[in-house]
Amino acid sequence: MFDLIKELEKYIPFGQKENKDVKKTLEFLKTNQNCYDRCNLFGHVTAGAFVCDGSGHILLNHHKKSGLWFQFGGHSDGESDCLKVAKREIMEEAGITEFKLGKNSIFDVAVMKIPFNVKRSEPEHLHYDINFLFIVNNYKFEISNESLEIKWVTIDEALRLINKNDYGMKRMIYKYKRWLNNTIKEFYI
Repeated sequence: MFDLIKELEKYIPFGQKENKDVKKTLEFLKTNQNCYDRCNLFGHVTAGAFVCDGSGHILLNHHKKSGLWFQFGGHSDGESDCLKVAKREIMEEAGITEFKLGKNSIFDVAVMKIPFNVKRSEPEHLHYDINFLFIVNNYKFEISNESLEIKWVTIDEALRLINKNDYGMKRMIYKYKRWLNNTIKEFYI
């Protein structure tokens, strides 16, 4: 069973912004109930899947609701195992069922402010986003009703497509680039 608090306590953040987000996430988990459920109106844990191949390509999701390009991911819906949630999201949003965990721990942590949602009458709240790196060998995917488009892109193309203010996505892309330059075998579990 994936224990998020233990994983975050041993996680090594990439820079000051991610370090602050890890600390905020730990504080949230230790001081709140229903951290994995939308009923917590202050915020909740979400999980993401950064899907790549081993040679510099990233599978990006053009999300229907936001109109932005980013990784696959979603709400935990009460599930406290973030890794299970991330795997579920790859299958639901891209139809991908064969993948390997590319790094044997959390790949990225980001805290994001979600604006007030008029349609759902949801107040502004925070998403404590826990992301994992997944590697696939097959480039096939299926588009879900949550996406406008899904496509494989190079690192440079990804940097052009994403929102320029999305520091979390930029950071994951740079981490992936760095990951490619290291010995890939050491990250597989």
